Amino acid sequence: MHLTGPTIMRLSSLLALLRPALPLILGLSLGCSLSLLRVSWTQGEGEDPCVEAVGEPGGPQNPDSRTRLDQSDEDFKPRIVPYYRDPNKPYKKVLRTRYIQTELGSRERLLVAVLTSRATLSTLAVAVNRTVAHHFPRLLYFTGQRGARTPAGMQDDTYVQAPRLAALAGHLSINQDLYLGRTEEFIGAGEQARYCHGGFGYLLSRSLLLRLRPHLDGCRGDILSARPDEWLGRCLIDSLGIGCVSQHQGQQYRSFELAKNRDPEKEGSSAFLNAFAVHPVSEGTLMYQLHKRFSALELERAYSEIEQLQAQIRNLTALTPEGEAGLSWPIGLPAPFTAHSRFEVLGWDYFTEQHTFSCADGAPKCPLQGASRADVGDAVETALEQLNRRYQPRLRFQKQRLLNGYRRFDPARGMEYTLDLLLEAVTQRGHRRALARRVSLLRPLSRVEILPMPYVTEATRVQLVLPLLVAEAAAAPAFLKAFAASVLEPREHALLTLLLVYGPREGGRGAPDPFLGVKAAAAELERRYPGTRLAWLAVRAEAPSQVRLMDVVSKKHPVDTLFFLTTVWTRPGPEVLNRCRMNAISGWQAFFPVHFQEFNPALAPQRSPPGPPGAGPDPPSPPGGDPSRGAPVGGRFDRQASAEGCFYNADYLAARARLAGELAGQEEEEALEGLEVMDVFLRFSGLHLFRAVEPGLVQKFSLRDCSPRLSEELYHRCRLSNLEGLGGRAQLAMALFEQEQANST
Repeated sequence: MHLTGPTIMRLSSLLALLRPALPLILGLSLGCSLSLLRVSWTQGEGEDPCVEAVGEPGGPQNPDSRTRLDQSDEDFKPRIVPYYRDPNKPYKKVLRTRYIQTELGSRERLLVAVLTSRATLSTLAVAVNRTVAHHFPRLLYFTGQRGARTPAGMQDDTYVQAPRLAALAGHLSINQDLYLGRTEEFIGAGEQARYCHGGFGYLLSRSLLLRLRPHLDGCRGDILSARPDEWLGRCLIDSLGIGCVSQHQGQQYRSFELAKNRDPEKEGSSAFLNAFAVHPVSEGTLMYQLHKRFSALELERAYSEIEQLQAQIRNLTALTPEGEAGLSWPIGLPAPFTAHSRFEVLGWDYFTEQHTFSCADGAPKCPLQGASRADVGDAVETALEQLNRRYQPRLRFQKQRLLNGYRRFDPARGMEYTLDLLLEAVTQRGHRRALARRVSLLRPLSRVEILPMPYVTEATRVQLVLPLLVAEAAAAPAFLKAFAASVLEPREHALLTLLLVYGPREGGRGAPDPFLGVKAAAAELERRYPGTRLAWLAVRAEAPSQVRLMDVVSKKHPVDTLFFLTTVWTRPGPEVLNRCRMNAISGWQAFFPVHFQEFNPALAPQRSPPGPPGAGPDPPSPPGGDPSRGAPVGGRFDRQASAEGCFYNADYLAARARLAGELAGQEEEEALEGLEVMDVFLRFSGLHLFRAVEPGLVQKFSLRDCSPRLSEELYHRCRLSNLEGLGGRAQLAMALFEQEQANST
């Protein structure tokens, strides 16, 4: 076939157009071809080669191994239970567990069992508990005779280096049969199978225990042995054919046999320094000596690793674009917090050895005492120790006094200190000279730990207490309406008691009842929600105080009642009630939330569109506020108010009894008139007083009635709350400006 000139030219132009897309076309074709080939190979395969490789080498593959492996995997997968609500059944609140791992069905990775006896329970068992209990999630003790046939992980005469053992368990697979420890030969037997010596502890996997469980009864009758560890090893070999190993998956179980009357401080062999377990430990004092030695070794090892990491960071920093200028101090810790506006600047607190000039109550100066004094003393001693370590033996420093001290808390790093010290420097020849030096220190944030707290649940019934004055009767129907929507409708486990406070001349014979509408609204709610009872108590008082009103309610309820003291402007919902249950702990803690107070709508208009850059921040919006519905936005958390509180009746009665015991006569009467419930807990109770912002409590603007009978401090707080609740600084400044403009015209 012959191609003419025009045809060749057209082909040449077509190839020129397709030439840039040829690599893309070839790549797509090659990728599709390889994908089709891979699908055909996958469909042609039989069993999973990785699963087949699990079997013993040279022997037939167990057909149940894959099934057992899959079942073991499923045991350790979280069980996600989908939520389903049957519309034909009444609503029932779902109770949540304390920890999410309980709800998900997760298990702890390591459970430690200790075999002890009644004779050593108060000595060696206590020593074991004090040295390792805080490292393991679960620690169980089995008491009985030494010869009891109880498979235990360790004995009470064994010292275990808990961090190393936990790290070892973290590197082992939980799906394989494991019997790991110090191997020993059976007495009078020449077989190659070994058992794990119980004195040095051993590790048993959960899958192995599950397989061994059906054979335990047979082993108890067939195997005779005075040693429980030897009996367990024989049972495993006879039943399952599994013996003890000292190495698994590249991890070696290292142990050390301690000679009699050997001092742990003088032991320096490699086997001792790297051991997971040390045996035998004859007494509790020796257990504590071993713990001290191994803790010092771990601390030295940690310091050595820190120095190595800091050297690596210093070397790598020179290769970065910033160079050594980008190296933060101390090396390896986050850089100081960088403020992006003047509102984010972290302030420094000034202090001396006797006083601090940033007090919690706003006073300009207060004594430095308690934990703050101990903190400052520790910082000064650490600075002096570091200076002597750096300059000895040429110079030796002695502290004369602290000239100036500054500290601030950096949320990214920890507590920072800057100290001006007056020191006396002593040379090797004895010459002395006074020097003033400035040092900087940092107490870095360490690992976050959960504080031990008593167990509480969300199933506790909450008793809401609402004191109502005559002036607040008009706002009560709105409170009851919100209470019905947020508490009665979802059937929250909560009750409400209305405390109706009459004046000396109100509600008498022939006079109208100012709370008639409140009582009618409560009766309507009882009719709409069958089984609901809204109790109300009538009290007549000339000058009601919060403590006297609480005394009346406290006598009407059992001592285990959980009170939620509220106000007519508060709107408690399910989340608020749950936080009340979790934060109020009987005999331990009382909770007084800080509500969000909206600004005066006359001074704080609705939020306008964002202004130009540099116009400054807008006032904060109330949590959950919706500006689109026309609600006024802007407000603040009112730290001066303490009208809401959660506490148990027993704790309140104990604080009241202590108040009555310390104060008497006229002094007690003045205290009852001038104190609030939070102040009673603060001054006359040993409980923790927990104050925290509560975004679920949003109150409309209202001016509090500041009674002149309050104490000077409480009256000042009440007045300050009213003034700060008017509006933000920018809004108040604009109102003053407009007022001056109106007066000038």
